[in-house]
Amino acid sequence: MINTAGFIPPFRVLTGENLPLKIVDLGANPIDGPTPYAAIFEGGQAQVVGFEPNREGLAKLNASKGPRETYLPHAIGDGRRHTLHLCRAPGMSSLLKPNAKVLNLFHGFPAWGEVTSTEEADTRRLDDVPETAGADYIKLDIQGAELMVLQNATARLADAVVLHCEVEFLQMYEGQPLFSEIEVFLRGQGYSFHRFFPIVSRMVVPLSMGEDIYAGMSQQFWADAVFIRDLTKLDALSPRQLLAMAAIVHDCYQSLDVAVHLLIAYGQRTGRELAGVYLDRLRNASAARAA
Repeated sequence: MINTAGFIPPFRVLTGENLPLKIVDLGANPIDGPTPYAAIFEGGQAQVVGFEPNREGLAKLNASKGPRETYLPHAIGDGRRHTLHLCRAPGMSSLLKPNAKVLNLFHGFPAWGEVTSTEEADTRRLDDVPETAGADYIKLDIQGAELMVLQNATARLADAVVLHCEVEFLQMYEGQPLFSEIEVFLRGQGYSFHRFFPIVSRMVVPLSMGEDIYAGMSQQFWADAVFIRDLTKLDALSPRQLLAMAAIVHDCYQSLDVAVHLLIAYGQRTGRELAGVYLDRLRNASAARAA
């Protein structure tokens, strides 16, 4: 019996494997708290290649970065020139125009999504940025342009094993592809939906919870969606990809069952019995917490 409550040791402690990982972060400015990959980065086994076209945000990232971080100013998209809509809330600025009909349904969003100016911006395809080659983990938080980016990143998707992507269930921006469209595309690239992490609701006007305009109730608006390589098609992955995927789902999402499944597949491919070591040490850690 494994008790998953409380501290779970890092993957490298449970397996003895300290696999170097590469993270590509699209929308790297951390305006909403810690990054979802903080556990693997802070553990020292990952490097980050981040993108932040907002000049102020990029300056902050570069001022505080460490030796394992690289931040680039490119707007990632389809390689074409687009109109960037700069909003009153910088986190809502997008290559797409904010959708007033949807934003007017929710507290705060009409003001946050007000376009204060526009400018022309050249975009680059992720596949054309050499610094991103060999990415294991891709995080996307780019305000509606996620599908455009993914459609122009098929080479990077073939290398990666985990995607963490903001998705919407309502069109926050005009013409924005929703979760269902992103899921269908990624399924065609060999990925399957794993979990929401987290899912966010907002209260539809006019009902409110006093002064708390961030309160949610029934309408689910957006989420961070985690996609992993299809567990029924693991033969398409290299042993290194199996190990990288196990490390990421363990450390970032505590998906222990998936990690064990991947380590078994890794052992069958390589002859290395890591799944048993992982489980024994996990059980010992669980027992120590319960004592």
